[in-house]
Amino acid sequence: MSRATRDASAARRRYHAAVFAALGDETRLALVSSLSGGQPRSIAQLTGGSRLTRQAITKHLRVLESAGIVHGVRAGRESRFELDPAPLNELKDYLGRVSEQWDQVLARLKNLVES
Repeated sequence: MSRATRDASAARRRYHAAVFAALGDETRLALVSSLSGGQPRSIAQLTGGSRLTRQAITKHLRVLESAGIVHGVRAGRESRFELDPAPLNELKDYLGRVSEQWDQVLARLKNLVES
């Protein structure tokens, strides 16, 4: 494996780790769920029905934004946030590859044990 390939692979792992870390919080998962309808939502809309302050919601949105999961667009005095499904789709593909590798390993183990 070339150095460039190793570096690219390490960069992908760091990116995936950042996305997993951003999703590793109950509040942020709830925000992703709220934004999954496809409509941009303001901080006030995202705060509605929550015991969290606007500042707390903003802090969580910034974490999601830095991981590329959401992005905000300024609309007058407020920001509207929307979900970017690309990082989640990448994680889905990554988990699919890892799952396939484990299935292959377990199949080899089964064959070894049954032989």
